[in-house]
Amino acid sequence: MRRGQRLVVLNSTWNPEGLFGSGGEDVLPGLLPRLAAELPADDYRLAAVLHPNIWYGHGPGQIRAWLDRARRGGLVLVDPVHAWRQALLAADLVLGDFGAVSYYAAALGTPVLLAADGAGLLDGEAPLAEFVRRAPRLDPYGPLLPQVERGIAAHRPDPAPAGFVTSEPGRSAELLRRHFYALMDLPEPPGPASLEPLPLPPYAPGRTTAPLRVRTRAEGTDVVVERFAEHPPGAAGDAHLAVHEETRHPGDLDVADVITRDGPAEDPRLGGPGAWADEVLGLHPHCATAGYVTGPHACFVRSRGHGAFRVAAEPGADADPAAYASALHAWLAYGGTVPAGGVVLRMHTAGGTHPFRVTPAA
Repeated sequence: MRRGQRLVVLNSTWNPEGLFGSGGEDVLPGLLPRLAAELPADDYRLAAVLHPNIWYGHGPGQIRAWLDRARRGGLVLVDPVHAWRQALLAADLVLGDFGAVSYYAAALGTPVLLAADGAGLLDGEAPLAEFVRRAPRLDPYGPLLPQVERGIAAHRPDPAPAGFVTSEPGRSAELLRRHFYALMDLPEPPGPASLEPLPLPPYAPGRTTAPLRVRTRAEGTDVVVERFAEHPPGAAGDAHLAVHEETRHPGDLDVADVITRDGPAEDPRLGGPGAWADEVLGLHPHCATAGYVTGPHACFVRSRGHGAFRVAAEPGADADPAAYASALHAWLAYGGTVPAGGVVLRMHTAGGTHPFRVTPAA
């Protein structure tokens, strides 16, 4: 997650009427690519928490194959045992169903939109059933971005789910240990009861290998950038196509305006960023800009007809360096020129401003 991004977590229980099973309507496979299409890639990150029985029922390979298109669009599949709680704590919005994870999200005060309510499957007297009756719905066939934005902005936490999840906040370790030892008819160990803290999940930087449709607007040294993993609905500005070198469809590279890759600058297989960029521009005559992301805040860019540049985020900026490459591509196309001493451009994306310095590369 980068500063300014919002995390949308999709979750599904293992019941056939859950979001992943979708009661025969096959909602999720169509919903995921539309989320990638309609939510700007720099403003949102998508993660999926699927019940362990879904993973073990179908097998990890099959799950990854079914969701491959969404994963190439930036979706992260969360470990169903060790990392789902951390994802829920970090979520800005949960798109889910009638499973327990949606209820836990509501108990945390997180906005929840239900895409499958399991009508007729829940005990009408259960707290979960009451939550499902009252929770706002996601229309999977309507425009998604307005629903996501409205779901976050209009949310008012409901204290009821938290009250049913625990009546003694912060005392679960103490009370459960006392209960378990009473069941075993054994004395409790001395000292306070404690729980292991949740570990930080493995670092998973955002990586999108699906082609990105990029909309830009430039004025002076300010460049507005919006990137989408599919065709954006109604986005304003000039358009170009940015394609990762590891795209699933090599033909995308022949029509790309910007081609990117990421990895260590000293990778001996590529001969360095400059050699890689020269090769890319030679192989793909349509491509105008090649961007080699060398770190979380830097990249090397070669622009056809303009030369080679080193791009680095200014202090406080936190955006995908591949977006900087697209911003520089657009700025040069608008007639910008980089002086010998370099220039600072201001990229506007993800609800913030991310200044980055461009200097000529030797």
